Amino acid sequence: MDRIRKAVFPVAGLGTRFLPATKASPKEMLPVVDKPLIQYAVEEAVAAGCDQLIFITGRSKRAIADHFDVSYELEKELEKKSKTELLEQVRAILPRHVKAIHLRQPHPLGLGHAVAMAAPVVGDEPFAVLLADDLMLADRPVLAQMMDLHQRYQSGILGVEEIPREHSTRYGVVEVRPWDECVYQVEGIVEKPSPEAAPSNLGVVGRYILPARIFHFLENAQMGAGQEIQLTDAIAELLGERQMLAYRFAGQRFDCGDKLGYLQATLTLARRHPEVGPDFEEYLRDLCGQFR
Repeated sequence: MDRIRKAVFPVAGLGTRFLPATKASPKEMLPVVDKPLIQYAVEEAVAAGCDQLIFITGRSKRAIADHFDVSYELEKELEKKSKTELLEQVRAILPRHVKAIHLRQPHPLGLGHAVAMAAPVVGDEPFAVLLADDLMLADRPVLAQMMDLHQRYQSGILGVEEIPREHSTRYGVVEVRPWDECVYQVEGIVEKPSPEAAPSNLGVVGRYILPARIFHFLENAQMGAGQEIQLTDAIAELLGERQMLAYRFAGQRFDCGDKLGYLQATLTLARRHPEVGPDFEEYLRDLCGQFR
């Protein structure tokens, strides 16, 4: 089976949890240390072998396209001032072999609707979906881990993690049976169930590998939870035809769609940063000492 080359990034959401910061700027452009959220997801996709990136955008999201476009004026200025390292960083934002495609979602009809918009570009190939809100830290990129499983089992893969049952109303939750180490066969999936109705404690997070057949079910989907077209509902229909696996990935996830998760990601990545990490670590030790 050929490797997956196409990755879809649904980035049309309004980011209301971060207002007023996101009134005029996309939440996906919120910086975590010195990179916007969306760049972490793009780097993960490129590291996993994707070279066609499909951004499903909305109104006021032009900054995302600008970020991944060439900035001739900036590059010339950096070159003139011999800021070679910064110039290389700017040019590496989107590697030359990678193509970015931007499609606008005219109406905010949900994640399923956003993914469905990628159908003309994806065609009949399996593809990846990455939600930038979920920032992943892992020795091997999470999407690359999932690609390995896709090659091995020739199956769609859902990234999952164990969640507290009381948080089930925030996730699509899978009903599963064991398959392999950290891998489960998906028997069913429910969007945002109550804790009592949740079929397991495994919640789907923002990483998917899906067959193109999912577009058929998205095109025929009815409005689901929140009066939106839910990707989860289409996956539930797909299970009647195709095997899907859930994978409990190796790594750490930060929910950057939530203020606390965003702050935790910023703190963790600042401590690891090669430039500011040691000084930031010292600052944190001094700060913690003040509360003893």
